[in-house]
Amino acid sequence: MRNHLLHYTPLIGILAASIMGFTFVSYDTGFRGAIIIASAVSYLAWGVIHHYLHKDLYFVVFLEYLIIAFFGAVIGLSLIFSS
Repeated sequence: MRNHLLHYTPLIGILAASIMGFTFVSYDTGFRGAIIIASAVSYLAWGVIHHYLHKDLYFVVFLEYLIIAFFGAVIGLSLIFSS
């Protein structure tokens, strides 16, 4: 249990920092877009590192994280740039 907490703490930190940054720069859509891209890349990097450390990193797992990060970024960017 403790080992899992150590692995998921950086992910929670990444998402918390993204939410705080997204909230505090509500006036700048360009910076919000950069936060979304950085969050997606960080999520992908965390997933790869996490599965590498658990020795279950396969191409399919990488592809899953890549697809989730891509669609999350596309949805987030389309929401902030469509208004």
